[in-house]
Amino acid sequence: MSGTTERPQRAHDGQAGPRVRPETGARARTLAVSAYLVLLVAWSSTIGIPNDPIGVFLWIWGAFVAWDVQAPRDWHLRFPRDWWPVLLGLVVYWFTRGLVDELGLPVHVQMPIDVDTWLAGLVGWDATPTEVLQQAWCGDPCTRDLPPRWWDRVLTTVYASHFLVGLTLAAVLWVRDRGHWWTWMRRYLAINYAALVIYLVYPMAPPWMASQDGAMGAVERITSRGWAGTGLDRANIVLQGMGNPVAAMPSLHAGIAFLVAIHGVQRLRHPSRWLLLAYPAAMSLALVYFAEHYVVDIVAGAALALAVVVLVGRWERRRSGPVEGGPLAGASGGTVLA
Repeated sequence: MSGTTERPQRAHDGQAGPRVRPETGARARTLAVSAYLVLLVAWSSTIGIPNDPIGVFLWIWGAFVAWDVQAPRDWHLRFPRDWWPVLLGLVVYWFTRGLVDELGLPVHVQMPIDVDTWLAGLVGWDATPTEVLQQAWCGDPCTRDLPPRWWDRVLTTVYASHFLVGLTLAAVLWVRDRGHWWTWMRRYLAINYAALVIYLVYPMAPPWMASQDGAMGAVERITSRGWAGTGLDRANIVLQGMGNPVAAMPSLHAGIAFLVAIHGVQRLRHPSRWLLLAYPAAMSLALVYFAEHYVVDIVAGAALALAVVVLVGRWERRRSGPVEGGPLAGASGGTVLA
């Protein structure tokens, strides 16, 4: 039945606004979701795939609005009401990360080269893994204008997923259970800020920068080569120019990929959950091959993810229960429906 009749649903965990989910007619939902998808595809192909937290948030929110297009305004405003503390934390992180590069601190270059050279020697390689992979898979010499291979396309897509996966997972959890959503968000924010502290005290040059400075063999930053000729690119919609080229240790790309996999393995029960480990494995391969990170950065990112899971988990267990009135209330919470 179309229209805006209401059907009983589970409560919204004490949040302001409707406590039941307004029903959206099938025709209205189909039209709204179709229009949303057309707009998203057009935006991504002309401007770029959303890359910064606010841009990703706006498109995720748009998906929820389209799905419940006939719901009242207050129903749609639940999403930003719940998410604003998360977005504020991510915006502060985003800007601070960019400012760290302006402090003029000495940049470490040689340590990761020495460690990766030693690791490569354990398997009989006479150069760093980045150099070996680019010689074998990219070309000798490897240049950004070489035609991409199929694995370039796959690995570029895996790399770009970093900017979408964490918040998309959060959106799914927000729909299913607000307590579980905050459990994930604590870990997601914690790993970002823990990495930020390390960037501040130990700025380090990635392989492509070390190569440009002559500290190691010739390698190229070929991260975007996989999408060459496709018209795809990544675009920061709101937060522009806040990158930090010496934020290489630890690899946050690897760290969040490991965090996603660890969280899934912990929470799911089906034996196939172990397949989630393929995600950080593919991300790690992409990062080393593209000269974005050393292997030692990957190891540090994985260790940071594990430390966040353990330490945040201990903090949650020490809490006596949910704290009323704060968005960072305890790990157990009610269900939120979208």
